[in-house]
Amino acid sequence: MTPFRYARAADVPEALRLGAEPGASYLGGGTNLVDLLRETVARPERLVDVSGLPAAIEETAAGGLRIDAAVRNTALAEHPVVRTRYPMLARAILAGASAQIRNMATVGGNLLQRTRCTYFYDTDGSRCNKRSPGAGCDAREGFNRIHAVLGASQACVATHPSDMCVALAALDARVHVTGPSGPRRIAFDDLHRLPGDAPDRDTILASGELIEAIELPPLAYGATSTYRKVRDRASYAFALVSVAAALKLDGDRVSDVRIAFGGVAHKPWRATRAEAALRGAVATHQAYLDAAALEFEDARPLRDNAFKPILAGRTLAAVLQALARGETA
Repeated sequence: MTPFRYARAADVPEALRLGAEPGASYLGGGTNLVDLLRETVARPERLVDVSGLPAAIEETAAGGLRIDAAVRNTALAEHPVVRTRYPMLARAILAGASAQIRNMATVGGNLLQRTRCTYFYDTDGSRCNKRSPGAGCDAREGFNRIHAVLGASQACVATHPSDMCVALAALDARVHVTGPSGPRRIAFDDLHRLPGDAPDRDTILASGELIEAIELPPLAYGATSTYRKVRDRASYAFALVSVAAALKLDGDRVSDVRIAFGGVAHKPWRATRAEAALRGAVATHQAYLDAAALEFEDARPLRDNAFKPILAGRTLAAVLQALARGETA
């Protein structure tokens, strides 16, 4: 581990002052960053601990929910408003990691966790453009079962690992950030970026910017939502494919729907094509499969992950059928 300086910020102004120093990184629960430090993938000169900043969950005047970045994942998943109005978010959080890690991890840190691509962590010989820009990408021709099929580039085929972020994408969350240029709000779908030719940049955040909170807008049919994660084993595995969805029916037709996929791209993938195809359509199993096929029309599978578009379609169909029956489990 490379030596670094450590400071615990007492408030947001102090965090911004310390975070503006060259080579500084913010530290939340440390459940991902400490791993990256151990593997020498991350080498910050200073860690600014922001885990002691405000950690409240409050209803907004508009009927949504504001969640401070230092809120622990467990607290968010257990919050009664989240469980009743946004069950997809509670289920997504509970699908991620172990209970011990969820007790430590923070909301802000979850948004900024980095890919679990094996080649990204292998500092002893693997080429990785995300870790070392311009080095090359061994995942393209290597073992790429978990890698991206949508939105990837020649430079990077890594996937985003977060379960929580898939639900936040489907819910149209907003991210409140502040930094040297002042506060701003970012639509959740704009926070994470596709790799392009700069895969070392996971988000659009500027240097020194701090995530203060996320805001969930009210969603009238949010209670009819869920999250399903398909993985290689029942516990502690990242998603091969995951689906966050909310469904509203008018008789036998879909009047509104929200869908996001995980495990298929460099960012949580909001399925706008599938949503548009389903709005107004008769709610049938085939309609769900057709909508998923449309969403994955531009998929570019690699050697080991050609199963992902099919698996994603079948998972989406199963999730929407369950929601149509009134099931959220």
